[in-house]
Amino acid sequence: MSARDPFLGIDDELRVLVRACTGSDLAHIERLSGAGLAHRHFYRVTLRSGEPATLIARVDRGEPAPGVLPEPPLEPLRTFLEEHQLPVPRRLGGETKRGIDLLEDLGDASLAQLVESADAAQRRALYQEACALVPRLQRLVDPSGRVPAFGRRLDRALVRVKALRFATSGLPVVLGRAATSAEQGVVFAAFETVAAVAGSAPQRLAHRDFQSKNLIQRRHPRVLAMIDLQGALLAPPEYDLVCLLRDSYVVLADDECAALAEQVRTALPDAPAADEFAQRFDLLTITRKAKDFALFHEVAARGDAAWLRYAPATLGYVRRALARVGPANASLARLAGLLGGEACAR
Repeated sequence: MSARDPFLGIDDELRVLVRACTGSDLAHIERLSGAGLAHRHFYRVTLRSGEPATLIARVDRGEPAPGVLPEPPLEPLRTFLEEHQLPVPRRLGGETKRGIDLLEDLGDASLAQLVESADAAQRRALYQEACALVPRLQRLVDPSGRVPAFGRRLDRALVRVKALRFATSGLPVVLGRAATSAEQGVVFAAFETVAAVAGSAPQRLAHRDFQSKNLIQRRHPRVLAMIDLQGALLAPPEYDLVCLLRDSYVVLADDECAALAEQVRTALPDAPAADEFAQRFDLLTITRKAKDFALFHEVAARGDAAWLRYAPATLGYVRRALARVGPANASLARLAGLLGGEACAR
């Protein structure tokens, strides 16, 4: 292990901090797997005595990987959501200056895992529960100005970051060769079209990574709770639904996705018209899932190829969304052609 590793000595740090926050000694530390984020590690800590028996140590330090933008700390957003009765992990202590949060251990039953063994009725109930969180998030406001999420937006700069990631890490995979500057320009022009539409939409609080791996069924009570909150920002009303219903980890049938989306659309604070909602849903799918496709290949290049199993479905979302919105817009049509016209038609 390098002496420059920001996580060097983390076991000793956690031992001291856990004792100070809980009054119990640390019995065991287990490093939990992640999605290749070098700057954020998670540990399950088992205590020798008392309650809770375990907790999660979230340690955020070091520099994000190339292309990953810095994000605000977990607090005060977590507390703000908890105050508004949104299901999030309880905070048991921590040391903000050292980038450590000690959080409730929700368990390992993510929505992605739950639906693997769920029957149709259970699956429908789980997704309805998850979808019901979206309008609740979007009704929140922060007149105090203390929560950084309300000062962040899915703006042109952020959409351009997604374009850059896809143009440099995703597009060459699709093409099977290096992309030319003109081909990269097609990506940037299409994403700029999305950014313009997104910028004129209502702006509501979005989790920003509201997908099945970030919804964990709490043990008591058995409700879905949100994790990985720190990237929250203001975005069009469709954004979190794109993350959930066009999830790389759980692929929903089109009719199931459409029924859930329509159920939520009418409950949103802004209740967009159906055609406007559908168009923005597809446009945001293009930028979000293209970025995810690039991310899976970036993580694979750093040594974890397991994430590549999610890449085909992810690219499929992009192609099908382009097939729907491309005919009405030249820049989107050019991207559709670049990514494969026949595949888009499927």
